[in-house]
Amino acid sequence: MSSTCQNALVDTFHRAVDYVRIAVTSQCNLRCAYCMSEAHEERSTAHALMSKEEIITIMNVLADLGVTKVRFTGGEPLLRKDIAELVGAAKKNSAIKTVGLTTNGLLLDRSLPALIDAGLDAINFSIDTLDRQRYHAITRRDEYLVVRKNLDKLLGTGQISVKLNVVLMRDINSDEIRRFVDLTRDHAITVRFMELQPFDDNQIWRTGRFLGADKIQELLNAHYPDLETLTGSATQYFSYTLPRHKGSIAIIPAFTRNFCSQCNKIRITSDGKIISCLYDKKGLGLLPLLRSNACDQALADLFRKAVSQKPEDGKHSASNAVRTSMSEIGG
Repeated sequence: MSSTCQNALVDTFHRAVDYVRIAVTSQCNLRCAYCMSEAHEERSTAHALMSKEEIITIMNVLADLGVTKVRFTGGEPLLRKDIAELVGAAKKNSAIKTVGLTTNGLLLDRSLPALIDAGLDAINFSIDTLDRQRYHAITRRDEYLVVRKNLDKLLGTGQISVKLNVVLMRDINSDEIRRFVDLTRDHAITVRFMELQPFDDNQIWRTGRFLGADKIQELLNAHYPDLETLTGSATQYFSYTLPRHKGSIAIIPAFTRNFCSQCNKIRITSDGKIISCLYDKKGLGLLPLLRSNACDQALADLFRKAVSQKPEDGKHSASNAVRTSMSEIGG
């Protein structure tokens, strides 16, 4: 396929799309209470899963359309044996400036050297507790010791930008704020406290575990009266540092604050659907084009169509239904 697509992706509300999150699998090796239930149906068959070559084609077309940031997600992306090759392919495209990956860290020890060699820029490491028993209760897997060892190994390399994603839940892990903030003293990382979202496979959303950004901020201020405010990104919104700490702290109001007006991303599901909005359950299928050897222009046209369908406010759109689990689209 030749690169013939030059026009940037801009939706009907004048928002430029320059960021793609690509789910490379819908499978996960954990079963977190706020994401995927133990009995969650695996929807992607081997045939439906995008191949390495198909993902590379997608990235190259999107790069020609102005996408400069790629993040690989899942499920758990490290379940893909070719994940480092995908990272390397993204890094070889000069138009793509940043390549990241979101992981639960369970398999990171076997993948980290290859990811570093491939040029991975950033890792979002999802870990919601620093207590072994709680980790087992939240994830339904007794893997804390492995995950914590892998986190320490990652922090020890100093070669990849690291953010810790911590979903804070009332009466589950909300008393661990200090333990997480302590990690920013000696490590140049960002600890991001995130609100629970209603994509939890109908598990705990309605059980009073939600902890809003305002309450998280109150807890932080109570523990750390010397918090210094930083200018956060659109999604982090609240960002802080502490004196003599190498890292930073952020709050992501993932549910209470509406980020739609600043949305610059699209998502690709592991079975090749373009999701232009987090609240869109249908998407547009790429696989028929990819598997009929369609030209880049045809793929680009489909991306433009998807972006043209981005709602102004997906969160409050009556036409968009809440999906079951974030594992369906990869974070």
